[in-house]
Amino acid sequence: MKSAFDILEERGLVENTTDPDAVRKLLAHPPVSFYVGFDPTADSLHVGHLLPIITMAHLQRAGHRPIAVVGGGTGMVGDPSGKTELREILSVRQIRQNLEAQKKQLQRFLDFDSDHTNVALMINNADWLLSLKYIDFLREIGVHFTVNRMLAAECFKQRWEKGLTFIEFNYMLLQAYDFLELYRREKCRLQIGGGDQWGNILAGADLIRRIEGGEAHGLVVPLLLTASGKKFGKTEKGAVWLAAERTSPYDFYQYWRNVDDKDVEKCLRMLTFIPMDEVRELASVEPGSALNEAKKRLAFELTKLVHGQAAAETAGQAAEELFVAGREVRESVDGVPAERALETLETDRQMSTTEEVMAAGMPIIDALVGTKLASTRSEARRLIEQGGAYINDARVDSIEQVLTLNDAQRGRILLRSGKKKHGLIVVRSETEKELNHE
Repeated sequence: MKSAFDILEERGLVENTTDPDAVRKLLAHPPVSFYVGFDPTADSLHVGHLLPIITMAHLQRAGHRPIAVVGGGTGMVGDPSGKTELREILSVRQIRQNLEAQKKQLQRFLDFDSDHTNVALMINNADWLLSLKYIDFLREIGVHFTVNRMLAAECFKQRWEKGLTFIEFNYMLLQAYDFLELYRREKCRLQIGGGDQWGNILAGADLIRRIEGGEAHGLVVPLLLTASGKKFGKTEKGAVWLAAERTSPYDFYQYWRNVDDKDVEKCLRMLTFIPMDEVRELASVEPGSALNEAKKRLAFELTKLVHGQAAAETAGQAAEELFVAGREVRESVDGVPAERALETLETDRQMSTTEEVMAAGMPIIDALVGTKLASTRSEARRLIEQGGAYINDARVDSIEQVLTLNDAQRGRILLRSGKKKHGLIVVRSETEKELNHE
């Protein structure tokens, strides 16, 4: 039987550790308490948080005890790691709201409610940081840090030329103190984080050794990068969030459905719990239609993890309907091969209407707004006037144009904004509408 450390290594979730042999030995005897810190700067986690969260879930499934530490205290200072500018300092109220929202998302991945010895904990470091007395903190903790060693840390090097505030310079001490407090309170012996946290992790482990004479370790997960070297979770619209209010389940599904062929195996391996034998089988096929099945599986599994089974099924069904509609339209227009449909359907939206509505006519402006190809009627008008709106691949020439049943092909009308943004209108009979409602 594979150890927890072996599982993480096989999945590619270990980039560095304080001591590989010691960490492997530590994780061979569950339950071990370990922690990951989450910055409360937003009311949602994003795709960049997935690797540490998945790592936590793997370890909990192996019998270990995850501690999610939300930075209610450190969030009032701001972590300089990986940043070239000073972070915005949030109010106590903002931090509290963000923490509650993040906890709901983590509950999708971790068990916070059972009575098992490895039940997950969520702890706010404000519980101990906000009550610290500064002089006492300097005498107990600050004495173990040298400025020379701190300036050698990568997180401070990146900020040195642009200017590092004194409040940020304290961050390493605070995070090291978090590890010490968790060691004392919860017998936590392992911290997990991204590569930008390496200096802070080492500082915490060293502080535990110096003050408590204890042994603690760190494990760094890799940065999730595409084959081209870019960060996953970045789009033209911004970050891909785990909150449905920020990134809809459909858009989340489509993001993973459209990953590059070269990234499919990596994402299946690192971001899902599909057994490795199955991952290798899914990713072993040649690029094309067969690999598209692996992409569908990836999109479904991740959407299910983040948004639940029902949302994943709905998103998958909507994406499939849109693809079928796009293929049918493209096969009949300009002889475009069906295989190209998936390459262009990247940010599609769907709406439904009835034959009765279409018989009366639907203004093209309403259709563009309804399928979210335009956010406002004014934006829809500009899109048409600039020649960027299409119906079934035919350019829209007038803002007065009206969609009718004559535009429907097999009950579907495909709209397009520019080259890659598509929308689908599904035309249903009144009978179908009533049956679906029931």
